[in-house]
Amino acid sequence: MKRRAIDPKILGLLILVAVAAFTAMAYGIGSKRRNIVALDGYLGGEKIGFFEDQEAAKILKDRYGIVMDYSKAGSLDMVTLDETGRDYLFPSSQTALEYYREERGEPLKSEIIFNTPIVLYTHRMVADALEKKGIITWQDGVGYADMSALTQLILADTSWADLGIPQLYGNISIDTTDPAKSNSGNMFAGLLANTLNGGQTVDGETVEQVLPQLQEIFSRLGYMETSSADLFDQFLKMGVGAKPMIAGYENQLLEFAVEEPEDFAQLKEDLVLLYPTPTVWSTHIYIALTGNGERAIDGLLDEDIQRLAWEKHGFRTNAYLAATSADDFGVAGLAPEITQVTQIPNYQAMRRIIDCLD
Repeated sequence: MKRRAIDPKILGLLILVAVAAFTAMAYGIGSKRRNIVALDGYLGGEKIGFFEDQEAAKILKDRYGIVMDYSKAGSLDMVTLDETGRDYLFPSSQTALEYYREERGEPLKSEIIFNTPIVLYTHRMVADALEKKGIITWQDGVGYADMSALTQLILADTSWADLGIPQLYGNISIDTTDPAKSNSGNMFAGLLANTLNGGQTVDGETVEQVLPQLQEIFSRLGYMETSSADLFDQFLKMGVGAKPMIAGYENQLLEFAVEEPEDFAQLKEDLVLLYPTPTVWSTHIYIALTGNGERAIDGLLDEDIQRLAWEKHGFRTNAYLAATSADDFGVAGLAPEITQVTQIPNYQAMRRIIDCLD
C-alpha cells in the first residue's frame, strides 16, 4: 500500500504548534525558576505557625514565586531593628505601622492581612471563682469577662484567696507581654486605658488621667515576655499556679487545637477562653520594605491562603465565615462573631502609653 504524503502546509503547521508549545512550556518553567525569590523580614511570633505551614508555603511559591523567611520580633521592637537585608515587617497592629511612619517615614506599601481579637485565657478554677463573683457571664456557651469589674479587683489589691482560690499566691493580675515591645501587651494596655476612662476611648488628652493607674497595674507584673507566642506557651506549660490568667490573641488557642490535637485534648477541660467586654481587634499589617517584599501582598491575600489562615491558624479573614464554622475547631466558648468591641486609642495616645510603660 502506498503511503499517503502529508500535506507540507499541514506538516509545517504541526511543527509550528509543537515548537510553540515546547517553547511556552520551557519558558514557563524557566520563568518560574528565575522569578522565585526568598523574602526575609521580621515576624510577630503568633504568625510563625502560619509561615511554617507547608500547604501555605507551596501556594506562595507556586503561584507567586516567593519563599517567606523570617526572624521573630515583637511588633513594636521590629520597627527600630536594623532593616538591612529585610524585605518586610509583619507586626500585629495599626499602632506599629504608625510607629514606623514616625520613625522611618512612609513605607513602600502596607496592607491588612489578618484580624484577631484580644482575649483572656485562664484555667477552670479561676473561671469558676470569677463567675461566682459575677465577673464572668456566659451567653450561648461563650464566656465574657467584665473588664471594668476585673480592673477594679486588680486596683483594689484583691488576692486570689479573697476570690475564693487560696491555692493561688498573691493578688489578682493578668499577665501580658511587654507593652513597649509587643503588640498584644500594647493593645491590652490600650484596652485597660479605655476601661479606666469609663469605657470611653482615650485620646491624647484624656490618656494623661489614666496613666498613673495604668502604670500601677503593669508595675505589679514583674518580668514580661516580649513575644505573645512565648507567653502563651508558658501559660500552657506552667499551669495555673504560675499563670492564672493571661491576655493574648484568639487565634493562638485555635491554632493550638488544630496543630497539636493530642496536647489540646489533654488540656482542653482546664483551658478557658474569655472575651473581654469590650475587647479590641488586632489588625495584622504587612509592611513592604522592598519591591520584592511588595510581591508577597497579593500572595497573602490569595483566597486559599486566607482560607488556610482561618481553618488551620485561627485568624479571622475574609474567608472565615464561609470556610469553616467556629464549631469545627472543637474549642469550647469560641464566639462565632465578635460584637462587643471598642476602638483602640489613636496613635498619639498609644505613644504616651508606650512611653510611660517602657
